[in-house]
Amino acid sequence: MPSFVVNLVRGALIGAAEVVPGISGGTIALIVGVYRALIAAIADAVLAIRQLLGFANGRPSARKFAGTIRSLPWGLLIPLGIGMVAAVIIGARLLEPILDEYPVTSRAFFFGLIVAAIYVPVHMVTRLNGGRWRFQDIVIALIAAVVVFLITGLPPTTVEDPSPLVILGSAAIAICALVLPGVSGSFLLLSFGMYEPTIQAVNDRDLTYIAIFGLGAVLGLAIFVSVLRWLLEHRARITLVILTGFMVGSLRALWPWQTEDRALEGPSGDVMAVVLLALAGAAIVVILLLFERRFGLTEEQEDAGLLKG
Repeated sequence: MPSFVVNLVRGALIGAAEVVPGISGGTIALIVGVYRALIAAIADAVLAIRQLLGFANGRPSARKFAGTIRSLPWGLLIPLGIGMVAAVIIGARLLEPILDEYPVTSRAFFFGLIVAAIYVPVHMVTRLNGGRWRFQDIVIALIAAVVVFLITGLPPTTVEDPSPLVILGSAAIAICALVLPGVSGSFLLLSFGMYEPTIQAVNDRDLTYIAIFGLGAVLGLAIFVSVLRWLLEHRARITLVILTGFMVGSLRALWPWQTEDRALEGPSGDVMAVVLLALAGAAIVVILLLFERRFGLTEEQEDAGLLKG
C-alpha cells in the first residue's frame, strides 16, 4: 500500500479522535506508529521558526531556517495533515450528532478502544525496562492516572461569545492533548466551556475564530512540544510510564454510564450491547496494530528509536 495513503489514513484517524471528547489524538498517533516521528517533526518546525526570528543561536538565520524546513519529513507530514484537517471538518459535522444522540453506546465503543490502546505504552515501557515494570513505575503511573481521573470529573460548561484571549488560551492548552496520549483536547475544551463554540466555528467556517484558535494552537505546541521531545529522548521510560497513567485515568471520561455533569453511574439498560460495542472498539485497536505491523512503523522500530534517543 502506498505510504501516502497509509499516512492519509493515519491523519484521518488522529483528526477524528480530536473531535471526540475523551479521546486523545496522541493516543491514536501512538497506536498507528507515528507518535515519536510527529513529536520530532513539530519540534523541528518550532526550531526553524526560532531560527528565522533569531531566538535560536543568537541571530536570525534564513539559511538555517530553510535547511531545517527542508529536513522535515514532508512525506509523512503532508498526507498526515490533509487527513487530520479533513477528519476534523467531517467529524465535527457527523460525529457530534452521534455522540449527542447515543452517548452511552458511543462512550462504550471508545472505552474499549482506549482499554486496548493502553497495551502500546505498557509494552514499550516493558521493553525499555528489560521485560518488566518496576514498583516505582506502577506508583508513578497510578498518580498520573488519579490526576487525569480528577480532571475528567470536572463538570462541563459553555462560554457564550468568548473573547479572542479566551479562544487563544484555551487552544494553547487543549492542543497539547494532540501530543499527550490520554488527555483529550475536546474534553479539555468541554471543561473550559469552549467545545461548542469551537465546533460551531468549524461548522460555520468562522475564519476569524479559526485563525485565533490556530494561533493559540501554534503557541501552545511551540511551548510544550520541545519539552516533550526532550523527555522522550532523554527520559523515555518515565515519560511513557506517565503517559500510560494518563491513558488509564482518561477512561473515566469514557465510562458509558454517567450524567451530563459527569457523575458516574452503575450499568443500566442494554448492558450486553454496551459490552459488545466496547469489544468492537478494542478490536479496532487490534486491527490497527496489525495494520501497522504490516504496512507501517512497528512497535519494535518505535522502541528502538526511543532507545537511540
